[in-house]
Formats: sequence, C-alpha cells, structure tokens
Amino acid sequence: MKKSREPCDLKTCTLCKSCMPEWLAAVAVHRSTLLFAKGESIFSEGDQVEGIYFVYSGTVKVHKKWGSEKELIIRFAQKGDIFGHRGLGHDPHYPISATALEAVSACHIDLAFFRASLKVNIGFMESLLLFFADELQDSERKMRDLAHMQVKGRVAQALLALQVKFGDNGEGYLNIALSRQDLASYAGTTYETVFRIINELSSEGLIETKGKGIRILLPEGLAACCKEQEPS
Repeated sequence: MKKSREPCDLKTCTLCKSCMPEWLAAVAVHRSTLLFAKGESIFSEGDQVEGIYFVYSGTVKVHKKWGSEKELIIRFAQKGDIFGHRGLGHDPHYPISATALEAVSACHIDLAFFRASLKVNIGFMESLLLFFADELQDSERKMRDLAHMQVKGRVAQALLALQVKFGDNGEGYLNIALSRQDLASYAGTTYETVFRIINELSSEGLIETKGKGIRILLPEGLAACCKEQEPS
C-alpha cells in the first residue's frame, strides 16, 4: 500500500455524493487516497478498525474465513462503494477481510471523522441505512441458499449477480476477470465443483467461456437453475 499523489475528485463515493456541499471541504482535509496492488490485502479479519474505505477505482473482494482453509466471498466493491463498514460496532476489529482483485485506489476516512459525517449529514446517514438494509437482506438470502439451494443453482445465481453488479464488456462477457477459485468462494462451493458446473452450463448452452471470461447466453436458463431447490 502507498499513498497516491492524486486525491479523489470528491464526486465519486457515497459520502461525497450524499453529504452537504459545505462538508466537502472537510472531507478533502480528512481523506487519504491509498493505492493497492492486485492481490494485496487491504485489511484482514481480526485487524483493529482504524477507518472506513471508499473505492475510487478498481475492484475489492470482501471475504471471510470459512473453515480452516476456505473462504466465502461476501460481496464485491467497485467504484464509489463503501467497504470496511462491517467493522463498525462495539468490537473494534474487522470481522471480514478485504483484498484488491486488481489495482485499487481507495479513499480512507478515519472513524472519528466518519462518525462526525454521519451526525452532520442526514442524507448520507439515510443512504447508508438503506445500503445496510439491502446488504443484510442479501446476506440472509445467501445463508438460506447455502442451506437449501443446489450448488448448480448457487453458481448460476452467482453469475447472474455478477452480471447485475459489473455488467458486460464490449464483447458480451462479464466485466470482471474472476478466477474460478474466487467464483467458487462467491458461490460457496469448491474449485473442483465450480469447474465441473461451468463446463455443464456451457454444454447446456447457457453460458460461453473464453479463458477467465464468461458470457451469459440464456439468463432465463440460469434463473431456472436457481429455482431447483434441495428437497427438505
């Protein structure tokens, strides 16, 4: 990690978009723009919370230990998104980790200033509460799916979620270069299983692959896979 000589534009992140215009001068004084290389850890599970981050450019994966050797990817953060907020609360330690999936530029706001921003900016507080509510619902859905949905459905749902989050590139492939291991961690399964299911979905004509790239051909077909539940 290193500090950037070029600060953010004070227009991109949730804080800058939602706060009062008069508050931007204070944000400019208290922010730090940090650069992380691809694969670099931004913070790790158990680290003491020192502040909140906002993505200025690049993509961050937020993940948690799942057993002794596995991880579960909780969400991805991209331009404008907040991360590190799961460390807010009475226990001042991060319950999750964050890693740069590619070169990342992120704004860091210390906790004291972040809390002051919440007290002063009602619009920012409201947008953050709505974000927390959506994230909680998504987390509850993922826990339900891990318990009840067939693994093929979880992989299909993960692909559809990535399309909603990142869209397509100019060639129709998902606009994120995600390894099969990260896709497995996002779907809550193993590398071997996700490799097999990707081949199965390809043979069924639902997707097309090219290296790490995945193109969704029949989203309705993937959606149908999501509806096939394990018997109770």
